[in-house]
Amino acid sequence: MILRIRLDRGRVFKRKTGKNRHVALAFGGLLTPLALMAYVLGFWRLASDLGFAGESGITGVFSHWQVWIPLGALLQFAGVSLSRYGRGGDLNIPRLLIFPGLPARHKNEQPDDDRKIASQ
Repeated sequence: MILRIRLDRGRVFKRKTGKNRHVALAFGGLLTPLALMAYVLGFWRLASDLGFAGESGITGVFSHWQVWIPLGALLQFAGVSLSRYGRGGDLNIPRLLIFPGLPARHKNEQPDDDRKIASQ
């Protein structure tokens, strides 16, 4: 006995750009306060080294201002980039930060669906 099950075809999968912009906007909004906290910890430690403030309770690698201030700058850059992408702009990442193994998409490059339509 052979049993065949026929299933209806679902929706056609479409590749579109700009997926999950609302998630990028939310993470961009959350990264800005994190960057501010990293800046505060970095400048607190710097002021502590100069003798203007008391010692913080943090020890180890994260007790140095050289860690916190660049971390704050990195978080701020990521937050601004994600917020810009979430509001409808492009996600621009400097070429220096792109790993060589990842595919890069340039501004003038069209998605696959647009090429098919343009060639017809």
